[in-house]
Amino acid sequence: VANAMASLDLLSGGRAIFGAGLGGAPEEFTAFGEPGDPKERAAMLDEGLRILDGLWSGETVIHRGRHYAVERVSLAPRPLQRPRIPIWIGGEGPPALRRAARWDGWLAPATSHDGTSTMAKSPERIAEMVATIRWHRTTDASFEVAIDGYSEAGDPGLPRAYGAAGATWWLESIQDARGTLDETMARVKAGPPETQ
Repeated sequence: VANAMASLDLLSGGRAIFGAGLGGAPEEFTAFGEPGDPKERAAMLDEGLRILDGLWSGETVIHRGRHYAVERVSLAPRPLQRPRIPIWIGGEGPPALRRAARWDGWLAPATSHDGTSTMAKSPERIAEMVATIRWHRTTDASFEVAIDGYSEAGDPGLPRAYGAAGATWWLESIQDARGTLDETMARVKAGPPETQ
């Protein structure tokens, strides 16, 4: 993962972002012999992120943890971005928000999980969650908040409301629940709503 992401960062001119979270249904992991317990996956994620951080920073990594062992590995070539590729954390529970506070950004789950094209979290709720993250942060370094959402072409109201709540990115949710292929393509062609 470290090498593939470093290559992507170099190929993109330093525009790669690494998104990480616990994932969805436990069956996505247990089917491959991985643990399904969220606490166990969280421990693995935290340990893995520390290893990635070390590899992307250019240091020689020696790590003997509960889940992973790394013996004197250094990554070459290094990513273009310094000190490393930004790490954005997904999730909405208290542990995910605390984890996001330790890294560079948060992928805020604002859309509905039931497959409908609706917003499940209001800008006010997102603002509360952003405040929780900021309370846990121990650095003044910049922090990104990406909202996945459904906006109407030409209507910047929703992205503006989430921007006021702390969002720095609007990711238009383009997927099959959005409508027919023609409707979805029309939304893509319309481009992002103007928010300036």
